[in-house]
Amino acid sequence: MKKAVGTVFKYGDNVDTDVIIPARYLNSSDPAELATHCMEDIDKTFVDRVKKGDIIVADKNFGCGSSREHAPIAIKAAGVSCVIAETFARIFYRNAINIGLPIIECPEAAKGIEDGDEVEVDFDSGIITNKTKGTQFKGQAFPPFMQQIIAAEGLINYINSREK
Repeated sequence: MKKAVGTVFKYGDNVDTDVIIPARYLNSSDPAELATHCMEDIDKTFVDRVKKGDIIVADKNFGCGSSREHAPIAIKAAGVSCVIAETFARIFYRNAINIGLPIIECPEAAKGIEDGDEVEVDFDSGIITNKTKGTQFKGQAFPPFMQQIIAAEGLINYINSREK
């Protein structure tokens, strides 16, 4: 698959889909439009500071709340290359994989990485390297079929590519 390298935006427990993409913007399904409002209710400066490749790190239960697919779409469209959390809400986890957003559960990394750290994630091995602190963590690597879905930029693209 590939690696992700970026600056970390760190959040705490129970970051729900309502703060990832507030309900008042759900009248749009355009990824670029959703990206302009990503995280604004929890971090007003996120969209101004996030750069392509950056990484979100959070504590427990990231993506809880409603099952809206808009949340991982907004994160991916904002340029985030990976989300690392202690745990994810199950529906968010599934939606993220379905749209091709890499996410990794790793409690040790969630605790050992701080806002502003530079982090590298190797999706093949699950190794998360905090380049700022010189520490490494072992997250769960994706099984090959999930790597193929993410590499195809989502489940629909993956299925369509297999039908040709």
